[in-house]
Amino acid sequence: MPKQKSHSGTKKRFWLTATGKVKRPHGGKNHIADTKNRKRMRRLHTNTLVSSAQENNVKSMMPYKK
Repeated sequence: MPKQKSHSGTKKRFWLTATGKVKRPHGGKNHIADTKNRKRMRRLHTNTLVSSAQENNVKSMMPYKK
């Protein structure tokens, strides 16, 4: 049986925590930043967890990531 291929975009954008949850960065912080206030930009810099509804989809796209 051939090996599965990992989705390249998913490998770059998501990573797993030690407990197996999926973390992701926030979007929307690269341009038109002058209209966003300082507090909002600071919150966008932090990472967050992927929702439980999408977690299995993301994990299936990167089968060899532990």
